[in-house]
Amino acid sequence: MTALPRLGPADVIRLGSAGLRARPLRVFLSALGVAIGIAAMLAVVGISTSSRAELDRTLDRLGTNLLTVTPGETRGGQPATLPVESVAMVGRIGPVESVSATGAVAKAVYRNDHVPSGQTGSIAVLAAGPDLLATVRATTRHGTWLTSATAAYPTVVLGATAARRLDVPGVGTRVWLGGEWFAVVGILAPVPLAPELDSAALVGWESARRYLAFDGHPTRLYVRTTPTQVTAVQAVLGRTANPESPDEVAVSRPSDALAARQATDRALNGLLLGLGAVALVVGGIGIANTMVISVLERRAEVGLRRALGATRRQIRTQFLAESLLLSALGWAGGVLLGVAATAVYAHTQHWPVVVPAWATAGSLAATLVIGAVAGLLPAIRASRLSPTEALATP
Repeated sequence: MTALPRLGPADVIRLGSAGLRARPLRVFLSALGVAIGIAAMLAVVGISTSSRAELDRTLDRLGTNLLTVTPGETRGGQPATLPVESVAMVGRIGPVESVSATGAVAKAVYRNDHVPSGQTGSIAVLAAGPDLLATVRATTRHGTWLTSATAAYPTVVLGATAARRLDVPGVGTRVWLGGEWFAVVGILAPVPLAPELDSAALVGWESARRYLAFDGHPTRLYVRTTPTQVTAVQAVLGRTANPESPDEVAVSRPSDALAARQATDRALNGLLLGLGAVALVVGGIGIANTMVISVLERRAEVGLRRALGATRRQIRTQFLAESLLLSALGWAGGVLLGVAATAVYAHTQHWPVVVPAWATAGSLAATLVIGAVAGLLPAIRASRLSPTEALATP
């Protein structure tokens, strides 16, 4: 019996694909298992990477040089207060580019004067300075911010969440605030670095004093510094804002909170990646099952090829190539599904679409390993069939 010529790469691919073309439905179902695992893994990585890209873009736009100052507690455990002069004192720090403040007002805001007093919607009423928007780099979605002309009168700007809770569609609406009617002159867009403003009703500093009995003490300072001097300014903010009791002052950096939230998201992504890996292994088991059945169904074909001179190595290579091609089909489908899922989700969130190249290449390597492991045993089993034994099988 003369051995068949050595198989080239093209011959291996042709023989492997011939077995797949003969059973399209089974191939589809087996590849689908791999595709689901790859799609899950790529979608998790892609969405996570897109989220980080959006965070980086947000921080590039808003800057990481914003610090906030809030009162802590006294030594007796009572809420502390910041001096009225704290804004001016912090503004005299050399590297500080701008400083603004908000002050909590002990009043509630309602859609109208018929709403029960307990239904506040968790909306805070804050007095604010005219330079607050510039300091936190926020924007208005509708209307305008408080100006020197409107800040002294009963006017209010609502945060994005506050406007939704009050069901205020736009400017020109009046709301019942502290027993007075206030006209809505603006609605803010969401403020990533100052999320507390999203659920707040903001009135002018002078207006709060005149109509709402505001005492003038700021409860949060927003400090924009020179980017290279953030750490140095952070170190002196406490004793500058409240020289008499610097230990009663808390200083934070809002961008750190965003980074911490991203770290929490990454921990969750690790769990989801594990689930995707499990799905990929299950897909590999499906491929192994398909290849075992394929060997059983094609014993006559194997016997004929062996009788015509095919070596055991050539038979083994044929079935192993079939398993690898089946895995590659699943990988290709999974990549398409994963990228599509990432693109759709990122588009709904208005994020940039980012799917790392390492994730795509890594998933291909993982898929080929799964395919090789799944197809190795059936391929060895097929190569060990003797021609007479295979051809005698009914």
